[in-house]
Amino acid sequence: MNHITIDPERVVSDIDRNVFGGYLEIGFPDIDLYVGLYSPDSPLADKDGLRSDVKTALARMKFPNARFPGGNFTSGYRWIDGVGPLEERPTRRELAWNSIMPNEFGTNEFIRFCRKMNIEPFLCANCGDGDIREAADWVEYCNGTANTYLANLRRKHGFTEPHKVKYWGIGNEVDGHWQIGYKSPQEYARAVTEFSKVMKWTDPEIKLVASATSFWEDNPFHMKTEWVERAQLILEQAGDHIDYLAIHRYAHPRKDDPFETYMAFAEDFNERLSAYEGLIHAVSLERGLKHAVSIAVDEWGLMRLPSGLHEDIPISVITDKGGIIHLPSDSRDIPRPKENMIINLEDALITALYLNAFIRHANSVRLANFTFSVMAIGILNYERGRNSPVLLQTNFFPFELYSHTCGSLALDVFWNGETFSGTYNSRTYRGIRTLDVAATLDQTHKQVVVYVVNQNKEEAQETTISLTSGQFTGKVREFIINGPDIKSENTDEKPNQVGVREVKIDASGKSFILSFEPHSVTALVCPIS
Repeated sequence: MNHITIDPERVVSDIDRNVFGGYLEIGFPDIDLYVGLYSPDSPLADKDGLRSDVKTALARMKFPNARFPGGNFTSGYRWIDGVGPLEERPTRRELAWNSIMPNEFGTNEFIRFCRKMNIEPFLCANCGDGDIREAADWVEYCNGTANTYLANLRRKHGFTEPHKVKYWGIGNEVDGHWQIGYKSPQEYARAVTEFSKVMKWTDPEIKLVASATSFWEDNPFHMKTEWVERAQLILEQAGDHIDYLAIHRYAHPRKDDPFETYMAFAEDFNERLSAYEGLIHAVSLERGLKHAVSIAVDEWGLMRLPSGLHEDIPISVITDKGGIIHLPSDSRDIPRPKENMIINLEDALITALYLNAFIRHANSVRLANFTFSVMAIGILNYERGRNSPVLLQTNFFPFELYSHTCGSLALDVFWNGETFSGTYNSRTYRGIRTLDVAATLDQTHKQVVVYVVNQNKEEAQETTISLTSGQFTGKVREFIINGPDIKSENTDEKPNQVGVREVKIDASGKSFILSFEPHSVTALVCPIS
């Protein structure tokens, strides 16, 4: 028998709604805004060229913020190309994804979209081949109020009032050797110090996100990770200017990995969040930082790797005497297989495990951006085509469920029960609790919300759920996300294989017993006295 014990008075932290942020990349040629959201030729497009059905689905996710213009694309993006009359915007070769960038959807189009959707824009400045002047100019263009060239340029483009963009990133994945303008720990610490200083001189009210770590493990290309040193140097040199340290952490199992490997990822992720919390606390204490620096997980999600990836690399990799990695000059012209990304019930479980981690680490994780924002509504698929209707994918449902039901306070919930073992990235984790649990308190509505991921793919888990004080009162609303098996997908032929169903449970007194279905995500919305 499993046990979940909830003390409504054991509050870990308030929960920042920004952890339910989204991510919109305009540079990926096949999986991006230009295919999914911005589609002016679509019969479903509104006057801004945005698909109304996609906007409706995105509205259900209730993003408090959205990150733009992307990930790898950011490191070569010239924001000035994406403002002004469309006919005057240059078309550029885009090197991150080896595509052509028409620049039809830029800063003002994105901010107009955000304001109509009640989303706070989060702009990510180019710290790859871009410079301090370009980043500061972008801040002034968006937020400037004085009679200056850039503020007047925005006015000339039809926006009299400042955009008041609050969140700004300084680069993307600058620790990645694959990135345009890769920077060593020392180079980026120096860069972020100067970028942050000048950007805040331009507008002291903005919040700055430093690109700390995306590259966590050494790999077969002999690239060495330095994520501890990076965080330390950023905090030591720029800690007084930045507000967040950004990490990227994707679940990267291989397609043929066992289910237990997928589930073990949550242990890995929680371990790294705890490590970053310790790093930030230690350096902040030593350096006497005057404000809290939070964690931003501004890219996250499940992305499967091909089976035997490292054994079957089709190109040679060259390391020079300085240890710098080089790809052959013609490597970007190697045709990439057009393979649809698998999104199945495993993605839904992983999505919920991420969100549980954000709740448990609510004191430090104050901003997050779900990478697969547009992909989760099923537009982006090589076989379906760019004008195919919205098809909600499995990972859409846990995000929507948590976003709609999450309380304002994270609780330190106790749970125990059955355990299992799993290996992720060559690290074996033993004693993983079969039920992964998080809980929140909604004081306004006098309810506790309990989130449970049953990581057993075959057996239901009978569980006693108890309160240490107060009582359950009335109907508990049980929301269940599940499908026939862990490989269940939503397709045009079977669009409802995975979804949400609601059950009402009578609960009174201090406890009740519930059986959690195998391979499921459950949210219990419990009225309490």
